[in-house]
Amino acid sequence: MEERAVGRSGLRVSRLGLGSLTWGRDTDEHEAADQLVTFVEAGGTLLDTAASYGDGAAEALIGKLLGSVVSRDEVVLCTKAGASRAAGGPRTDPSRRTMLADLEGSLRRLGTDHVDLWLVRGWSDGVPIEETLATLGSAVGSGKARYVGVSNYTGWQTAQAAVVGRLGGLGGGGPVDVIAVQAEYSLVQREPERELVPAARALGLGVLAWSPLGRGVLTGKYRTGTPADSRAASPHLSGFVGAYLDAHSRRVVDAVATAAEGLGCAPLEVALAWARERPGVASVLLGARTAAQLRASLTSEDLDLPAEIRGALDEVSAV
Repeated sequence: MEERAVGRSGLRVSRLGLGSLTWGRDTDEHEAADQLVTFVEAGGTLLDTAASYGDGAAEALIGKLLGSVVSRDEVVLCTKAGASRAAGGPRTDPSRRTMLADLEGSLRRLGTDHVDLWLVRGWSDGVPIEETLATLGSAVGSGKARYVGVSNYTGWQTAQAAVVGRLGGLGGGGPVDVIAVQAEYSLVQREPERELVPAARALGLGVLAWSPLGRGVLTGKYRTGTPADSRAASPHLSGFVGAYLDAHSRRVVDAVATAAEGLGCAPLEVALAWARERPGVASVLLGARTAAQLRASLTSEDLDLPAEIRGALDEVSAV
């Protein structure tokens, strides 16, 4: 599998990454092991998780698998921090207290002394950006994180994090190089192209695209209804997927299916190939229910979309 640099940094990752949102909850240890082995054997390196996934269950499961089914050195381990529990449910909290507690918990569950890429899970107006950046810098300085970045930031938030981080000396911390921004990006979610992607490219950050299959709708599985074993049928994810079961998304899915038929491949291959080659994208994160689904997604590595098809998809999916 081809590798790419993350922005202007020295960190290189596979251009297809493996997500673990459902691991430890909807995906058991046996299935997760099959997925991880399949991914690494295909040349994949980027393994993405978060302290909040399944309240730590995803990280704990990864910790069991690293060193047993694959070597720790075979993966670029990325996790996220800054989501705390409150009376009304989870909330974004990128404070020093929460971030460092999350990092210590992540390292313990993952069974490692460092993560390769550590991301802030989201922005909060209640926490000064200088405090969050100083916390990222301290993790790099301690060796507990090799590189740092942000997740689910808007364009201006990403730009502010990158610029303030490089200025350094604010909030008691020195310079910190923010190298990546993780964002939802697909043919049915092109909003990042307005400001986020241009900001990331101008400032040398790599974009890590999550849900490149539009929360599963770009596979075409929902064209005739909701399969009983799909994420849309899951009590945890029905609302998450339902956001893209609208008229605009149906037009995009139909265009993807038409392109796939003409190319003799699956719709998901077309959707992934499109997202993978967007300017500024370092890697797209795959989330699969089974190893068989993951293998189907990995076949997109060999697909290069003709310019005419890419142009048609750009037009039908335009923001």
